[in-house]
Amino acid sequence: MDIFRLIQDIKAHLKLSFGEVDRWFEKDKDTLNYKPSHGGWTVRQILEHIYLTNFYLLILIEKGAKKAMRNAPDLDLESEIRNYSFNKEYFEKVGEYGAFEWIRPEHMEPKGEIELSKIRNLITQQYHQCMRYLDLMKKGQGLLYKTMMTVNELGKINVYEYIYFLSLHAQRHLTQMENNERERLKN
Repeated sequence: MDIFRLIQDIKAHLKLSFGEVDRWFEKDKDTLNYKPSHGGWTVRQILEHIYLTNFYLLILIEKGAKKAMRNAPDLDLESEIRNYSFNKEYFEKVGEYGAFEWIRPEHMEPKGEIELSKIRNLITQQYHQCMRYLDLMKKGQGLLYKTMMTVNELGKINVYEYIYFLSLHAQRHLTQMENNERERLKN
């Protein structure tokens, strides 16, 4: 796997998924506050959940990036790059809404306490934070540290994969928001 191609692919995925999330902030109040018939979250709640999940994932990504950069002088980066293979299909299910049961921690549940405009600004900052980490680890250093990911039994994943996971999580909820809007328009 060309690690530099992977970094570019993750950047492109982040740009696309965060750009699509950002467009949801422009929706009318009826769409943002529509409660789906199955009792799921409103678009507004989903946007808050994306922010909260990113917040906690970025704590782990920041720690992982720092540890990866600290590991760089002591580990054989060239060997890690040569021996790395990215199993994209293994991760793709994360981006599919309803592909598996996902039990999120309570601290990632939306509470409705943050203004929508603030959530939008925070998500934009989170996007830039992800891009900075990718720029910081531009030579492949993100391979040098792994953190456990229990969602969908992914196991230990490197820092690049964690960032990709964050982007896939947003993609997953884009489908959910589209479903809400479709249902609202039918009613």
